[in-house]
Amino acid sequence: MAYKLRFSWLCMMLTVSSVIGEGDYAYDYEDAFAPGASVDTETPVSAPVPAPSSGRTALVPALFAFGDSLIDSGNNNHLLSFAKANYFPYGIDFGGPTGRFSNGYTVLDQIAKLLGLPLLPPYSELFNADKMRYGVNYASAAAGILDITGFHFVERIPFSYQINNFENTLVSLIKNMSASVVKEAIPKCMFFVGMGSNDYLNNYIMPAYFSQDQYSPQKFAELLIHQYKNQLTKLYDLGARKFMISGIGQMGCIPSMLAESSSGQCSDLVNEMVHPFNAKLKTMIMKFNRGLPGAHFIFLDMEYMFKDIFRNHKSYGFSVIDRGCCGLGRNKGEVTCLPFQTPCPNRDEYLFWDAYHPTSAVNLLLGSMAFHGGPNFSYPMNIEQLASL
Repeated sequence: MAYKLRFSWLCMMLTVSSVIGEGDYAYDYEDAFAPGASVDTETPVSAPVPAPSSGRTALVPALFAFGDSLIDSGNNNHLLSFAKANYFPYGIDFGGPTGRFSNGYTVLDQIAKLLGLPLLPPYSELFNADKMRYGVNYASAAAGILDITGFHFVERIPFSYQINNFENTLVSLIKNMSASVVKEAIPKCMFFVGMGSNDYLNNYIMPAYFSQDQYSPQKFAELLIHQYKNQLTKLYDLGARKFMISGIGQMGCIPSMLAESSSGQCSDLVNEMVHPFNAKLKTMIMKFNRGLPGAHFIFLDMEYMFKDIFRNHKSYGFSVIDRGCCGLGRNKGEVTCLPFQTPCPNRDEYLFWDAYHPTSAVNLLLGSMAFHGGPNFSYPMNIEQLASL
């Protein structure tokens, strides 16, 4: 976190821009119009079919993803942003850097693979509607539930604006497939949403934001959940019905937090700050399942999954759990992975790739836990069961 603070006061003076959308949350598929989506709308495409690169029939027509650097696959590459991973050694086990904050795959990549879908293209890519037919990744590093979160990184795409980008995608798909085809397909698609980490890491626990002066941990969690509820309801009104909502992991145990402790121990204070959000998020999801007709929400309990991995790291094949594979300083967490830095050679044995993000090996494990696991990992059902509904 130290390297972020260096920019915070300078960046307070900069204007942050992104794609802004206004209007009613209810979506009229018949009256859709395109407010400037950068997509080829001339090439007609058919309705979604099983992904050709999956090796098996896809379980759902498409997957749409919203989140932050944990699943960003390149949306920040062309932004005026300090939050980027489009340089080596990021992607060292992927064939090169793509914008993923990992040595290889993200948890979203694993979920897409298990659903029988290809890896999702980032929304920022210039591609035609045919390439988005299996889904799109809208995630942006440094993004949060609150629009102000991550402002010291300058440009990023907060969750509200990611939803606006999804609406632009709907417009493009409607122009190429027809409103009736899209209206029928969207409720069958899967929606992955993983927000909230930056609202703590790059807002609440950073002095530059003064959030702790205004809110107790409980009140801040309530603020986030209130906004999150409105945002997820908008996605529901846009036609989404199958939701995978990821909680926040053991934030107090990431290398950047370990580096702040003289003993290199997890920050119980940070973990306790984040816990109310996870608890309230799970409650909100259960209320959505009871109150939104046709909706199916599942809660991916990343807090529990990480606790399980920490407790049983040796049985999962991890030998290094207290420092990053690529970084500088104490626990390799004081400064995150720098351009052309030499990372550790035994990356599959590390829990953490850099100061903030898991290794590809952990991401693959988390995706499998959420997809196949029991109610401790994914509640009230797992991803595979959700896909079959």
